Amino acid sequence: MQKVLTAAEMREVDRLTTEKYGIPSILLMENAAHAVARVITEKLGGSVKGKSILILCGKGNNGGDGAALTRILWTQGARVVPLLFGRIAETSPDAHTNFESLRKIDEDVVTSGGEFNKLLLHQDAEGLVALIEMCLSSGGTCLVVDALFGTGLTRGLNGIYADVIQRLANFRPEIVAIDIPSGLNADVGRPIGRNISASATVTFTAPKIANVVAPASEFNGELIVASIGSPQELIDEQPSQFYLAERKDAKRWLERTTFSDDSYKNKRGHCLIIAGSESYSGAAVLAGNAAMRSGVGLVTIATPRSSKDSIAARVLPEVMVRGVSETTSGAVAEEALDEINDLLEKAEAVAVGSGLSQDKSTRKFVEQLIENRHTPVVIDADALNLLSPFRNPRSEGAPEDRTQSLILTPHEGEFLRLLGTDDKDALKDRVAAVREFSQKHGVILVLKGERVLIGEPGGKVVVNPTGNSGLGKAGNGDTLTGVLAGFVAQAAKMNIDVFETVVAAVYVAGMAGDVAEKKFGKRVMTASDVRECLVEVFTSLSEKQK
Repeated sequence: MQKVLTAAEMREVDRLTTEKYGIPSILLMENAAHAVARVITEKLGGSVKGKSILILCGKGNNGGDGAALTRILWTQGARVVPLLFGRIAETSPDAHTNFESLRKIDEDVVTSGGEFNKLLLHQDAEGLVALIEMCLSSGGTCLVVDALFGTGLTRGLNGIYADVIQRLANFRPEIVAIDIPSGLNADVGRPIGRNISASATVTFTAPKIANVVAPASEFNGELIVASIGSPQELIDEQPSQFYLAERKDAKRWLERTTFSDDSYKNKRGHCLIIAGSESYSGAAVLAGNAAMRSGVGLVTIATPRSSKDSIAARVLPEVMVRGVSETTSGAVAEEALDEINDLLEKAEAVAVGSGLSQDKSTRKFVEQLIENRHTPVVIDADALNLLSPFRNPRSEGAPEDRTQSLILTPHEGEFLRLLGTDDKDALKDRVAAVREFSQKHGVILVLKGERVLIGEPGGKVVVNPTGNSGLGKAGNGDTLTGVLAGFVAQAAKMNIDVFETVVAAVYVAGMAGDVAEKKFGKRVMTASDVRECLVEVFTSLSEKQK
């Protein structure tokens, strides 16, 4: 997991890099420019020679990165057009050094009969916008670099900057943003006004909040986090408790749960899924099948007796199905808890809620199941609604024994009900809301939606970068529940941290959604497609890196 930093924390890392380790800030700027140059070179097919690149530079250090990048790309043979929004004398100290270097190159090249350009000299607002439009309309510009504003912006852009953003939106060039797309506030997960929409963003040292939290993250395009020389210990020392999940988190978890020569079903955990009702048997099928694909040893579905035959006919043959007592409406009855005592004793993890339906007797069943649990329990769908507003009967306000974790998986509507409110402003800061709820109730919270957030009782929140809007279709929540339950059962059996397991499970499920999108497209892909794509995800994550 990568720590996500605020703008102030990032400035502190930069300061300490220079003061404590003696690495000059101008060297950090040079390293940043080289990192962006590498990304641009890759995007342009391995060489920038002869390619026309427009670089929009502000007066701060972000613009200084752009000035250094101009020099680097020019030495590699690119036709670079840097536009400075201001005068060189107005730029920050390190930026001033790089702009002066460009000015001298310009003078020397032109004096010797060569060609560079004189566009970096200050222009009036109309002149700059006209130059940008000319470059874009000519059709020769391969790429635009956004080096206007960095992480220090706190108010919306207007005037010439709004005009520039509109021109870019009209022509839709490929844009690489330096650190963060201009117009976004680095510390806020929502746009604060008009902003540039990048194809890719190269941020430095650590991701910032607006790089990873939706909807601001939508404007970053592909996010590349580049190391530019700050020691990792300086990042680790920052107080942030916000993290970005990484591929290596899922890969490491799979390595720890790999199949050994003596692996067999009882060594890989038993997952119990309490799901389905007379009207919603499909949800139990989806959850059970997904759990079976997760690598767990055994999966059992407990469902109302009237649903048993329907579920058994459609679920994978390896999944066991047991019918239990039901209410007159075809939902699980309170007395069913006594009937599955043997399953609860054997299971390493339990999932409850998918298609369960809502009934007074079912509510009592769910409440007693949670209160008397001795294993981790994943709570989804109807079980969440039955428990709203939420109160943890065991550990209100205190972290729990992780071997008995509660894992809640609401979408935003369900989360509002858990909070006991219909005020959407309660989720204006989703990260803070997830952290507060997890800490207050001592639970692991998986808040679904664009960019899933995962919180734990200690205050840590992780944002998941995988997945896409095609996962918003019916059944994907049940599939995620099955994957979570299967992963957690394996973790409990193998003594692996539950929170790390949940982070890995969400990453893998989202990755399966991304594979499904590529194979079928968002319009066509189904929850069953996502489940079957787990095969490719596990294969990919198990491959040795070249």
